[in-house]
Amino acid sequence: MDAELLEVQEFLVKHAPFEALPERVLRELPRRLTTRYYKRDTQIVGAGTHNDEMFVLRSGAVEVRDPNGGLVDRYDTGRPFGWASLLSDGIAPFTLTAIEDSLVLVMPGEVFRELSRSEPMWSVYFQHSLSETMRMALKSVHTSERGTAVLKTTVGGLVRRDPLGVGPDTTIRAAAEKMRAERVSSLLIMEDDALVGIMTDRDLRNRVVAEGRDIAEPVRNIMTANPLSSPAEAMSFEILLTMVARNIHHMPVTDSGRVIGMISSTDLMRLEHANPVYLVGDIHKMTTIEEIATVHPRIAQIISQLVAEDATADDIGRIVTAIGDAIERRLIELAIATLGPAPGPYCWVTLGSSARLEQGLASDQDNMLILSDEALAGPDAEVYSTYMRQLAQFVSDGLATCGIRYCDYGVMATNEEWRQSLSAWIETFDRWITNPGPETLVHSSVFLDMRPLHGDAAMFETLHRSLLTKTRTSKPFLGHLTNHATRAQPPIGFFRGFVLEKEGVERDTLNLKDRGVRLVVDLARVLALAEGLPQVNTQMRLSAIGGSGRLSQELVEDLKDAAEFISYVRIRHQARQVRAGQTPDNFVPPEELSQFEKRHLRDAFQIVRQAQGILSTAYSSYFPG
Repeated sequence: MDAELLEVQEFLVKHAPFEALPERVLRELPRRLTTRYYKRDTQIVGAGTHNDEMFVLRSGAVEVRDPNGGLVDRYDTGRPFGWASLLSDGIAPFTLTAIEDSLVLVMPGEVFRELSRSEPMWSVYFQHSLSETMRMALKSVHTSERGTAVLKTTVGGLVRRDPLGVGPDTTIRAAAEKMRAERVSSLLIMEDDALVGIMTDRDLRNRVVAEGRDIAEPVRNIMTANPLSSPAEAMSFEILLTMVARNIHHMPVTDSGRVIGMISSTDLMRLEHANPVYLVGDIHKMTTIEEIATVHPRIAQIISQLVAEDATADDIGRIVTAIGDAIERRLIELAIATLGPAPGPYCWVTLGSSARLEQGLASDQDNMLILSDEALAGPDAEVYSTYMRQLAQFVSDGLATCGIRYCDYGVMATNEEWRQSLSAWIETFDRWITNPGPETLVHSSVFLDMRPLHGDAAMFETLHRSLLTKTRTSKPFLGHLTNHATRAQPPIGFFRGFVLEKEGVERDTLNLKDRGVRLVVDLARVLALAEGLPQVNTQMRLSAIGGSGRLSQELVEDLKDAAEFISYVRIRHQARQVRAGQTPDNFVPPEELSQFEKRHLRDAFQIVRQAQGILSTAYSSYFPG
């Protein structure tokens, strides 16, 4: 071997994944590589162009940018790059540019694929790097088309000053003087570093001036005690929804239990004047079903806006669900105003995608009622039962009027089967879990994802605790759910080509709900129930699963990214349909997808398939039969 080839070999052996190659391969490899020089600011590969080469940076520096021009990464000496297109259809997902004069080793795609077939560690290295590629893809799609990010601000990011407070024995006068001096509209009331209350301008107006109180009294007499607070990591739009719903104008912010400041609804409103929070506020003021019905057409416009403004698929699902919750709660309030106060306790429970905070444009209504055993056994049982039937009918008909269609399978509180006492619900779930069969699978995707929406939440908590206690110990039940969750496969073939729908009006399209999003939802559900975890949202379930050891932390993160990317492509498709005046659906024609989306959908489907394989192996002994 001449000196130059020996020098290349010595360089390669210092860097991954070349150091894992056998010596005989390393000895031959330099002869199959070429050297290329790129001047500073020269583009090596353009996003969306065909590329059948892998590069190794020998000297200089290379910058990676997404199709929107956003900076993704910078590569230094020894780093292989450009290989992503070799694992798919040959289309480069990113633009690679030399930002310094750079010397690059070039490997033909043929050599890369040959090593992938013959050298296991080579293949493992680049499949492992699929995780990083997936995360870069998500970073790219979440770059705003307008160049700004909204709905991504945490509450902690809005805190602009240290907490300002006084003790509970401070006089009202002294507290008011401090508010004037500091030019604030609220004060934290602190006792031994613990938050015990807040005092606001509204308290001074309503509880001092209007009631003629002595301003020498201590603030503990007029403060709002034990105020609702927000963790610093909470997303601002979620807290704003809570504040609007509860008519709260100020909220303390905590970090690991320690108060770090205060935010106001004005702080949050400044984030984005087109925020859907305004719509939720409008719903709370509406007094007729006809008024509420005007809201649903605006949801499609909001989704289109959010897609253009860099909201994630998870963000959008939460926002649409929050609007749906507001509509459903307001209909329940209107029902009570019409029927009179409820003659006994109950809990209205939302199910399925709504329970998971993952509602979309095509979601229907899924709900159930938990009734009181005592009321059903009391002397006014008939009155109570009639009221609950009328409540369910009023709300269900109202939802249909508001554009949220009746459930095709009748999973609604109007169905007597889904309007039961607490004890009857516990028996029903016990039957499904103890003796799983076809009935269990039919109901698993709806009833095993539930969330209290209105009424006595303690009734729900009793039912939910009973459910989670049973699921984690029932192997036949977990086997049935696992079999169901792994039977359907992602729409990707052996050679990474897409598997399209074969019949009907959806022929030759990708079903991104049933063969995409739902597969991850089903996987997360099985794993969460196996651990008895209370989380219902898919991303939250996956985060909680990460600490259980059921899946590696790396695969959990990959699965979260895959779920987000598939959901995001689906939502973008629906947003395009809305803009075109079409009815949104879940069936995406491949020709509608960019090469970037096709490439990373394949990656996402590969990750889902990998997780299915691990789950299937883990619970194979549980399978019935």
